[in-house]
Amino acid sequence: MLQGVTDRDDLPHATLTVPVTVRDLVPQDLPACTWSGSAAHLRHVERELVRAAAGEVDYLAVCTPVDLPVAIGGVDYRVSEGAGTLWQLAVLPALQSRGLGTLLVRAAEQRIRHRGLRRAELAVEESNPRARVLYERLGYVAYGREPDAWDVEGPDGSIRRHETMCILLRKSL
Repeated sequence: MLQGVTDRDDLPHATLTVPVTVRDLVPQDLPACTWSGSAAHLRHVERELVRAAAGEVDYLAVCTPVDLPVAIGGVDYRVSEGAGTLWQLAVLPALQSRGLGTLLVRAAEQRIRHRGLRRAELAVEESNPRARVLYERLGYVAYGREPDAWDVEGPDGSIRRHETMCILLRKSL
């Protein structure tokens, strides 16, 4: 369920509850996922969907009643032996802090369990304490740090290298 409350003082305050579903992300969803990253990012997600078809990863979408993705993320089964590695988790910015990230992580954990695995892992940038708080609230425990880097496409189409330090977290399922 997605819930929201207005924060404008001149409007009546109300709570709106909207049912959401979790399903596999499909290539046809990508035009509706521009909020999740650049065109280069979406091309990468499209390549990951090929891996999903091969069973190497799961890529999930949390969708509204009209079937539009408002949260997406993957589980890679090839990164760490005996674990599913959550990655590329994203929630539509306007709907963050509404429980969608929690729902997405729990659905990913369920997929990991269905594979017979009993551990979930993920990395979160040190510069993203809000996400780390979510993961720790869901039972993830830090066990290390490592650098990471990826290419980022600018609004002008230029590519730059993003380098960061990540906290590694894991959870027994």
